[in-house]
Amino acid sequence: MVAQDYLDGSYTGRRVPEHQRDAAGMQRLFKQFSFPGGIPSHVAPETPGSIHEGGELGYSLAHAFGAVMDNPDLIAACVVGDGEAETGPLATAWHGNKFVNPITDGAVLPILHLNGFKIANPTLFSRISHEELEMFFRGCGWEPRFVEGDDPAEMHAKMAETMDWAIEEIHAIQQHARTTHDTTRPYWPMIVFRAPKGWTGPKEVDGRQVEGSFRAHQVPIAMDKPEHLVQLEEWLRSYHPEELFDDNGTLIPELQALAPKGQRRMGANPHANGGLLLRELRMPDFRTYEQPVPAPGAVEAQDMTVLGAFVRDIMRENMDARNFRIFAPDETASNRLSPVFEVTGRRWVAEATDNDEFLDPDGRVMDSMLSEHMCEGWLEGYLLTGRHGFFNSYEAFIRIVDSMVAQHAKWLKVCNQLPWRQDIASLNYVLASNVWQQDHNGFTHQDPGFLDHVSNKKADVVRIYLPPDANCLLSCFDHCIRSRNYINVIVASKHPRPQWLTMEQAVRHCTQGVSIWEWASSDQGAEPDVVMACCGDTPTLETLAAVTILREKLPEVRVRVVNVVDLMKLQPHSDHPHGLTDEDYDLIFTKDKPVIFAFHGYPKLIHELTYTRHNQNMFVCGYVEEGTITTPFDMRVLNELDRPPGGCPGSSMPWPAPA
Repeated sequence: MVAQDYLDGSYTGRRVPEHQRDAAGMQRLFKQFSFPGGIPSHVAPETPGSIHEGGELGYSLAHAFGAVMDNPDLIAACVVGDGEAETGPLATAWHGNKFVNPITDGAVLPILHLNGFKIANPTLFSRISHEELEMFFRGCGWEPRFVEGDDPAEMHAKMAETMDWAIEEIHAIQQHARTTHDTTRPYWPMIVFRAPKGWTGPKEVDGRQVEGSFRAHQVPIAMDKPEHLVQLEEWLRSYHPEELFDDNGTLIPELQALAPKGQRRMGANPHANGGLLLRELRMPDFRTYEQPVPAPGAVEAQDMTVLGAFVRDIMRENMDARNFRIFAPDETASNRLSPVFEVTGRRWVAEATDNDEFLDPDGRVMDSMLSEHMCEGWLEGYLLTGRHGFFNSYEAFIRIVDSMVAQHAKWLKVCNQLPWRQDIASLNYVLASNVWQQDHNGFTHQDPGFLDHVSNKKADVVRIYLPPDANCLLSCFDHCIRSRNYINVIVASKHPRPQWLTMEQAVRHCTQGVSIWEWASSDQGAEPDVVMACCGDTPTLETLAAVTILREKLPEVRVRVVNVVDLMKLQPHSDHPHGLTDEDYDLIFTKDKPVIFAFHGYPKLIHELTYTRHNQNMFVCGYVEEGTITTPFDMRVLNELDRPPGGCPGSSMPWPAPA
């Protein structure tokens, strides 16, 4: 894409002004390509027209499907290398066509680039028969057409003819569906392009085959021998640049005229700079969904069920705009977001039976495919092309997309440095079914390590929230779904839990990110004897239970209760924009008093976030990789997060009503 962007002018101007379309500009471009301080050799944020980082393979097709959702006039031509086609996410993504509605969505045109080799090995698709390859794709619901050969002139004509066929097929499918309202899943066209690896490159180097072999990968001719320089020049001159460029190094007018104009150029396509198309969500006031709390701990509620009503109405308010979707690997109902099915269904364009529930060819909940990779890829493609959404998942299994999240974080980090990249909606996660209550699932479902993974990413990109109750969850979600250019992680409870804060208190607490709960403390504004800190719904419950016991057994001990909802508040302000200054941190946690910190995740994360703080007199308890199929309280006992013996149930804690 870099070459095409340069030739059609979309790489020049406000994006890269020094790359003028002349000999000097071309020389700078060549020098910058895959060179220290330059641009990557793969598609990257610096490449106009890209929404997909090309360094890590497996996600191109999922991104393409996300891009065409709710974009009925968009066709995403997705070139899939036959090496990438062997990755798990890409192999799964062929089934994305079961979720494309030909009336309301655009279309994906996969182009499998079958050149036969990876870095050092042949590719699987290139070593099976034509018949088997065709059967594979037909079995996945595609209508493949093959473009095969090694003569450039013939292949150009074949490819042009095949592209025309594919576009005509797509338009015919869409016209039929949109005039008859028939959403029956069609066989969508795709192209298999088979040409030699290193096509038109050097045939041999040092007597060994290059074109048509794995040796064509990366650098076909190393500059380690004088004769290699001669061979390189012969190879490059074989393209006859003197016929393509004038004496100033500018592409001749006849060829310039072939390129599309304006936004039709790939590098100027607004869909590839999604912030240009982004529109604000219509948002109901989250405060109207308040969970009443007459006194701290006096009532129980399911936090995620409360959130579900808010999410339902966000969906309702934006149905006409068609710019909001929910993504999950078959877990939306399990995560207590079922209220959303009152206004929309689960997207499904495959066969359906009378016994299915909420399946809908135009549903806006993308949770009918049990693949975290697909949910992540779809959502990223949807966000990168200017829409909104979030991913709800079991906490343990969001780890499946660790690497995809890391790649998106890198993408956002680089985009923040490019003034021409417009802001996009944040990538939001709501993680329920968390580590502390897996009654019937057990050890496999107990892993809070996603927090450790995300916390290591660039501070101007990541945010982590652990709301202790329903009203805090509403406030956090409203903030995250409105935000831009972040990766937001919310960890919540879906089980009945004591509720602690009124909506007014919750908004104030979430705005501060960390605060002293004076109604639960006994230091009465004086220097405490001990700080009892907590972060997460279960640690909050156990901390308050422990404090109850302290008030009964040791009333003379001055206890300060601190709750953390914004985890990154613990980092110094110099390391994270949300971090507390040392002065503010010391006012809350003191400089030297013992801090007992009950944490949702692995204890080491708290130590990592606070290791430069003055007060190192801290004991952190959290998940220490002990688990089984057992009761929630036994989980706390196994991991030494539980209150001291003799504690009382959280729902009957005798807290005074807050002032």
